[in-house]
Amino acid sequence: MSYWIGSTSPNDAGMNEFKECLKHLRDGHPDDALLHARSALNLAPKNPFYMSYTGLLAAMAEERFADGEALCQEALSLRRNHAQLYLNLAEVYQRCGRKDDAIATLEKGLVSSGRDFRLRRALERIGKRREPVLAFLHRCHPLNRSLGRLRHRMAGPVRAA
Repeated sequence: MSYWIGSTSPNDAGMNEFKECLKHLRDGHPDDALLHARSALNLAPKNPFYMSYTGLLAAMAEERFADGEALCQEALSLRRNHAQLYLNLAEVYQRCGRKDDAIATLEKGLVSSGRDFRLRRALERIGKRREPVLAFLHRCHPLNRSLGRLRHRMAGPVRAA
């Protein structure tokens, strides 16, 4: 998972706290990162990146999924064209077991923020699969497997959005 600051203002009061947050997050310490994210958000409460990361870290460190989702949604309402905000919301959904919502969020991100490679890679990691060719047979039935390979050769891999 990559964490990116985005285009925040160099005069932003919470930038140092946010940099510390990202450092702790990269080092695998979400509890410490959450403290710094909250400090950054207190200093600049309308910054969508601070909101989004605070939401992500609330879900990661404290398993406060509803609060995390709300903060990530609010961040997206402020800035719809940045891939990292979609990635953070999708991560919150994955952590609380809402795979379909994570996929839908990443697909919306591909439309809203362009075909960002991080969004495509996240969709691939989730593992979206097509329905079996013959729905009345199990996915691993030899006929479904053969027809599925043929469909893949002809239509290509599953496309997001």
